Amino acid sequence: MKNNSQNNDDFIIGRHPAVAALKADGQEINKVFIQSGLRAGAIGEIIKLAKKRHLVVTNVPKAKLDRLVNHENHQGVVLAVAAYQYATIDDLFDRAQERDEAPFFLILDQLADPHNLGSILRTADAAGVHGVIIPKRRSVGLTSVVAKTAAGALEHVPVARVNNLVQTAEELKERGVWLFGTDMKGTDYRRWDATGPSAVVIGNEGKGISPLMKKTCDETLTIPMVGHVQSLNASVAASLLIYQGFNSRHPVN
Repeated sequence: MKNNSQNNDDFIIGRHPAVAALKADGQEINKVFIQSGLRAGAIGEIIKLAKKRHLVVTNVPKAKLDRLVNHENHQGVVLAVAAYQYATIDDLFDRAQERDEAPFFLILDQLADPHNLGSILRTADAAGVHGVIIPKRRSVGLTSVVAKTAAGALEHVPVARVNNLVQTAEELKERGVWLFGTDMKGTDYRRWDATGPSAVVIGNEGKGISPLMKKTCDETLTIPMVGHVQSLNASVAASLLIYQGFNSRHPVN
């Protein structure tokens, strides 16, 4: 896989993300920190996987782990890892081809909240999405918070980070992918058929999809609402659309 990595190291925090990273062939891990005094049974698998990879496991006080990850909930486990690696657009197409499936991508237009990105990656993995595309600027990247929220999905869903999201969207269209954005006046998402090559565009939590990206979309979809609050959290909206795509691709017999 051809990848472009960030320049700085990061941390993977939490037990499930740590296990997923230790099992992943492509994840370079520099150090394994375990909170002193934890029962062996609680972190036994992590220690076993670390030793299998010939990694040194260091027991440290909880206070040190707290400082390392800025007091995020680390569950007593922190991995110091090489910078997260980003896929290329070709990698995403290759993944779909390997599965003998029409491409199904997500495009995240300036998503800002790492918890939203982590949740979206988790849903994307569950529903068989072939990859996620994010811009380099004005967007959250792959951080330790994202990895922890994704609960291991980051090791299974390739993320491509591109210089120009609109140009990338145009490239996808040239390669036969239909782009579906979200809009209050779009087609009811329950009528959406995603059996062909498709990409769903999810906008920024506050501003939604940028005007230029919206013009690039082939069609817009809307999620009907009857309550007083006429908006949904970005990760919730993404999940509904992802699973409508899944439903059309895997109909119930």
